[in-house]
Amino acid sequence: MDWMDPLTVLFLFALILAFLREMNDFWKSSSQKLPPGPRPLPLIGNLHLLDLKRPYRTMLKFSKQYGPVFRLQFGFQKMVILAGYKTVKEALVNQADAFMDRPVIPVFEEYDRGNGLVFSNGENWKVMRRFAISTLRDYGMGKKTIEDRVVEECHFLIQKFETFEGKPFEATTIMNAATANIIVTILLGKRYEYEDPTFIRLLNLLNENIQLIGKPSVRLYNMCPSLGFLFGGRKTVLKNRDELFAFIQATFIERLKELDNHRTLIWTFLEGFQPTKNQSNRFFHNENLKSVVSNLFGAGMDTTSTTLGWGILLMMKYPEIQKKVQDEMTKVIGSAQPRIEHRAKLPYTDAVVHEVQRFGNIAPTTLPRATTADVTLGGYFIPKGTYILPLLYSVLYDESEWEKPFKFYPEHFLDSEGKFAKRDAFLPFSAGRRMCAGETLAKMELFLFFASLLQRFTFQPAPGMSKEDLDLTPAVGLAVSPMPFSFCALPRS
Repeated sequence: MDWMDPLTVLFLFALILAFLREMNDFWKSSSQKLPPGPRPLPLIGNLHLLDLKRPYRTMLKFSKQYGPVFRLQFGFQKMVILAGYKTVKEALVNQADAFMDRPVIPVFEEYDRGNGLVFSNGENWKVMRRFAISTLRDYGMGKKTIEDRVVEECHFLIQKFETFEGKPFEATTIMNAATANIIVTILLGKRYEYEDPTFIRLLNLLNENIQLIGKPSVRLYNMCPSLGFLFGGRKTVLKNRDELFAFIQATFIERLKELDNHRTLIWTFLEGFQPTKNQSNRFFHNENLKSVVSNLFGAGMDTTSTTLGWGILLMMKYPEIQKKVQDEMTKVIGSAQPRIEHRAKLPYTDAVVHEVQRFGNIAPTTLPRATTADVTLGGYFIPKGTYILPLLYSVLYDESEWEKPFKFYPEHFLDSEGKFAKRDAFLPFSAGRRMCAGETLAKMELFLFFASLLQRFTFQPAPGMSKEDLDLTPAVGLAVSPMPFSFCALPRS
């Protein structure tokens, strides 16, 4: 009886082999002292147990059941989850070298092809990271020169907000443009007008990819790339990548060659920057440059603008905190433009900025790591090459480190005398060898943009809405952003 065609038979045979392999791997590994975790099902692993839209929430629950070092399986992808401040610090800081690689993730492997600095490994990563950090510092990261650029962009952003004359508007693209302009000035030596259609298209490409990469369809593709034809998100990500890289080539690289501008990161790269006398310049090629620019552009735009979005939403949700920030600035600096030198004199404002970062939790799982050698963590054996997922959500919401982890509570960063207090478990930029290369710049931007906006405006919900109506449920994406919302920016007298 001909009841199955050859393709069906082949597919079922592949499923049986996969099932047998998974069972063999499970029983083989179970005899070793590996991290505990829920038993995976054939083919799907532990996917049936996860909230695929916000998996970090399920992982936090698992950490309470299995401990701070546990394993999960997504499809055929086995991984070890690290939860809680002490465990994450032990791995990423105390054993930094053993946890500094990136795993092979299909969509990122296709996106950058081993280039750039975010998902590359080995010598390429070391050279590109050294180049990026050195060049960012040379061009003013953490210095007054870049602070002046941020302050200038604050004025442009304020002017844009003023054009709405207190009427409701949605500001995601505007804030993306403002924060992206800071990295653009470093990359290209110029800024773009917020209405520039080419600039808006570029920002939309980046924003769409950041959202798509965090969605279930792309997550499922990463777990089972052989079924990639079923998942449209991955195709859109790569299509956007091609358009973005073409833009970088034509608008950034070729234009810069014509301008002969010696004071930009791209020009320095084209000159074949060499950190040491013996360093080969073989990594300074065109494909690496496009990936580095794309990495810096995306990171420089999205994390800061997303955090500012949370800041505005939370100020509307808690108007008493907004007023307290404004009162402090009025008392301490009056109408003077906020500068970094004022941060130490504005402890409450600084505490609110930090609490926005903690509570906003925009990178709940940070980017994954891979072990470079066999290691022992928390008494468990973790083999070389293991996919590691540090759960930053569990660090920023660690109940043993924060008094009120699930509430927006600026007092987390204030001592008994009202002075700003640093917290060891404040790790929004991750930690160790792979921590954010632009952390210093991001901190400067967040404080200056936030303080400048709060000095000039009071933020309120759109007419017909109350603070109780504001939704703090995060959107789905690679970065955890607020759901789209409109607001009114009322000028302060």
